[in-house]
Amino acid sequence: MWFDNVGTFIEFGFQHILPQGLDHVLFVVALYLNARGWNSLLLQVTTFTLAHTITLALAATGVVSSPGDIIEPLISLSIVLLALEAIVFRKPNPWRLPVIFAFGLLHGLGFGSVMKAYLENADLSAGLIGITVGVEMGHLLVLVVTGLAAFLIQLILKSFNRSSLYQPAVVTPAAAIIAAIGLYWTLQRVGVLPQ
Repeated sequence: MWFDNVGTFIEFGFQHILPQGLDHVLFVVALYLNARGWNSLLLQVTTFTLAHTITLALAATGVVSSPGDIIEPLISLSIVLLALEAIVFRKPNPWRLPVIFAFGLLHGLGFGSVMKAYLENADLSAGLIGITVGVEMGHLLVLVVTGLAAFLIQLILKSFNRSSLYQPAVVTPAAAIIAAIGLYWTLQRVGVLPQ
């Protein structure tokens, strides 16, 4: 019974990323664009997921409330900031991991309000473990697909002796598109643009 519940919540957590979580997908792709190696990247994604789980648990159990009119614009703004970081900074920043943790806390608060009804009627440990595993699996799949696409693009550029174009022709435009989408969502969520 407990394992069945975990399996159900793993699926729910995974679906929160794919196909339902375009904000998570763009966030993880922006993380990748800032990557300084796979070890660092996996640490950042896991830090994000851990923070996401903490506030998900707090919001879902009613310990903290998560006003959507404040949290949702901040979530989209976090995507903007992360994407802009890929454009502006060329070296790793010492504040990166704490910022990723803070962004994970925000995203968890947003998801916690949605999950509260589901977790009230289920075993909390099964729900939190399942959702966390599912979210992490979704993040890792996004990373693998993004990594493969980046590898193929770099391979093609290298075959034409144009490896130096990767940053200006791929990373910067991709980050700019992600930032623009995040900004659009932010403006929608604060009521400047229509939903």
